[in-house]
Amino acid sequence: MRYQLFYWPGIQGRGEFVRLALEDAGAAYEDVARKAGGMDKMMAMLQSARDKHAPYAPPFLKAGKLVIAQSGNILFYLGPRLKLAPRDEAGRLWLHQLQLTVTDFVKEIHDTHHPIAGGLYYEDQKAEAKKFTHYFLKDRAPKYLGYFEAVLKKSGGPYTLGRKFSYLDLSLFQLVEGLRYAFPDAMARIERKVPHVVAVRDAVAARKRIKAYCMSVRRVAFNEHGIFRHYPELDE
Repeated sequence: MRYQLFYWPGIQGRGEFVRLALEDAGAAYEDVARKAGGMDKMMAMLQSARDKHAPYAPPFLKAGKLVIAQSGNILFYLGPRLKLAPRDEAGRLWLHQLQLTVTDFVKEIHDTHHPIAGGLYYEDQKAEAKKFTHYFLKDRAPKYLGYFEAVLKKSGGPYTLGRKFSYLDLSLFQLVEGLRYAFPDAMARIERKVPHVVAVRDAVAARKRIKAYCMSVRRVAFNEHGIFRHYPELDE
């Protein structure tokens, strides 16, 4: 199977959670919108009047005749096929549940710079972003990361599923990397209380294919157009 991933070029965004799984597994895939004519192809699929299963927004994955949208849903599909999920149904559902918690967390991370409306510029909501981010860093980020810390402790480690490596470990890597970029000062403080989460991040960073990917041009750099944005005035 050669997969086609559709996501906005120039940002990591929600598509990066899928890219990391494909890269770690060494899967053959095409990052469609980053190639010539790819954006037109992606928009045509989004706006298709003939497809009753047309996705609402990127990311979405084309696998043969299937078109699957939403990061968590894509990973739920890819997990068993890339050997990044358990074989049993209960294990797959537990992993999916954890990934949906990541989705909730990502939404709140996005809201640190767009707490009022996605259609407004950050500069139009700076005061509100400052207030939102204060409580996000004080309460919400430690709570989410603390939850995953507790999951890792109960699993017996070193990974979320114990000895079995999964796409959730890749997602934790992306969360820590992104939060370090966006809030380096705050994360230096928060990370002291989640050593198991940090250990997963370090283990993922050392994986051969992930290390090569992060050093390649395929890995889009963090920037102020994606989910994780560094505005010094928000980092406290």
